[in-house]
Amino acid sequence: MRKIFKWVGRILLVLVLAAVAVGLWKREEITRLLAVNSLFEADKIVSNFSNMNAAFLNVELPRGAGPVSPLPNGANMQMPAAYDAWVTGRAVTSTLVLKDGEIRYEAYYQGTSENDRRISWSVAKSYLSALFGILVDEGAIASLDDPATKYAPALKGGAYDASTVRNVLQMSSGITFDEDYLDYDSDINRMGRVLALGGKMDDFASGLTETYTTPGTEWNYTSIDTHVVGMIARGATGRSIPDLMTEKLISKLGLEQSPYYLTDGVGVAFVLGGLNVTTRDYARFGQMILQDGNYNGQQIVPAAWVAESTTPSAKTEAGEFAYGYQWWVPVGAVAGSEFMGRGIYGQYVYIDKSAGVVIVTTGADKKFRDDGVSDQHIDMFRQITAAAKG
Repeated sequence: MRKIFKWVGRILLVLVLAAVAVGLWKREEITRLLAVNSLFEADKIVSNFSNMNAAFLNVELPRGAGPVSPLPNGANMQMPAAYDAWVTGRAVTSTLVLKDGEIRYEAYYQGTSENDRRISWSVAKSYLSALFGILVDEGAIASLDDPATKYAPALKGGAYDASTVRNVLQMSSGITFDEDYLDYDSDINRMGRVLALGGKMDDFASGLTETYTTPGTEWNYTSIDTHVVGMIARGATGRSIPDLMTEKLISKLGLEQSPYYLTDGVGVAFVLGGLNVTTRDYARFGQMILQDGNYNGQQIVPAAWVAESTTPSAKTEAGEFAYGYQWWVPVGAVAGSEFMGRGIYGQYVYIDKSAGVVIVTTGADKKFRDDGVSDQHIDMFRQITAAAKG
């Protein structure tokens, strides 16, 4: 009997040591998976959104050696009467208002500061659109009506076979993809776990095989389309998005801090939502777009692309938000004047060109999907714009 106990004890010891070894080997993956699972917890969400590089693989986008672009202070503006209640109700973490390139209002909440590089979530899509316009102008992408697989051949044989470059820019690929952020088993959350565990985003995209309609016939917000936009840009240039973004956009904006991208296990940038930037530097990007792509005396993004990408072109439903090339247009907007990049949990770069106003907000709003919340934001932005003009 004693020999049996010894034998069992040795087996248990081996199993424990094996478990420890596996745990050490997979420690980073386990840490990232735990980070994903606790990312949106009420007591952690604000801090997490300012420190995404503590838990996820990432790559810095050097700001360049040039001077910081000035954001001069203008006259302080009186915010709308409903502003404070909106800040509280929508869990806002920062607000910055530019009028004619001057800071008219700037505030930080819930322990955040001007030094925080806040996660963009889907505001990153609008950055990618700006970069894509540069590549189109340079001739790297011959036509928006080319097949997506011409530049991203890894997608051949899958759901993107019939999609054009324009289809994915407009989120009209017709691909079957569940974007429910609150469903653990949704496609968007499965994709998040691929990112957390150091998997390959390209493999995830090429592994999608189902469509629900013909590309170009119906708009449906589908974040994996933005990853495909990134695949197209990489395939057309043979370069990574961080390298392209740094050279052609980031290094020309005179930012205060170097942004960073979250990446998958092989260094591919999480272009659909993984850009992390300070509030002031989001404002510099927004001001550049407001100025038709011109900033610091140079044309960074072609003016024609700014106009085309921010004009409604996707086949969205009447009475709903309109969509261009990775930019949103609110209901009732004057075409080409009022548009925005927006991300989940309350991230916005809102632009009203006719008023000369850029509004940046960051947030940690766990109720961002509730009925009427998007309309609340637009109403507040329009109130702030009217106050800035007055």
